[in-house]
Amino acid sequence: MPALLEVEGLSKNFSGLRAVQDVSFAVPAGAIVALIGPNGAGKTTCFNMIAGVYRPDAGAVRLNGERIDGRRADQICRAGVGRTFQLVKPFAGLSVLDNVIVGALNASRTMAEARTQAEAMLDLLGLAPKRALPAASLTLAERKRLEVARALATRPRMLLLDEVMAGLRPTEIDQMVKLLRDLNSARGLTILLIEHVMRAVMALSLRVIVMHHGQVIAAGTPDEIARDPAVLECYLGEEAL
Repeated sequence: MPALLEVEGLSKNFSGLRAVQDVSFAVPAGAIVALIGPNGAGKTTCFNMIAGVYRPDAGAVRLNGERIDGRRADQICRAGVGRTFQLVKPFAGLSVLDNVIVGALNASRTMAEARTQAEAMLDLLGLAPKRALPAASLTLAERKRLEVARALATRPRMLLLDEVMAGLRPTEIDQMVKLLRDLNSARGLTILLIEHVMRAVMALSLRVIVMHHGQVIAAGTPDEIARDPAVLECYLGEEAL
């Protein structure tokens, strides 16, 4: 499969701290790829460089062959990269529907079109009955789904998911895994996810990339990663498979 996202030699320093060093990987179009590693490995910093929050100190990011590194976050979103955030922070005073309309306005010509797109995403995520409630009233699992709905409303080709299953109960994790699988298979959505819930990673991913101390230390299929001695030593030995 051709790569939709290509990350080449990305590096980022913060006041002398090397957060990411020479990271390269590719995400094939239509695939689900996981980016895993211990806390502080540099995973979210990579996401932030892909999504335009940070400008890389070195390296390149290409979406469908076109360089997007150095663009503003809103420009990268319009190019087709949607994302969620590790810390879920909806617009608490807005309704659930209005939260998703904010995302839908990215790719809508009118407010009516944005509302229609937002309604469709709420239906997809099972949040339609809560559309009129303030976002602050949602449970954690519902806020996670709201975050995904808002990202999907931007009509991305590439979806970056930052720990969307953190803090969820096992049944809620199973529901999220099914949702992501359906988005990938039925809609052909390409997904790059950061996740610590390893059974979800192993169930969903075509390929797994492992980071440690800001570098990629392994990449392969879930089975290959689960047997890699370096990965077991620095990460998977501490996780429940």
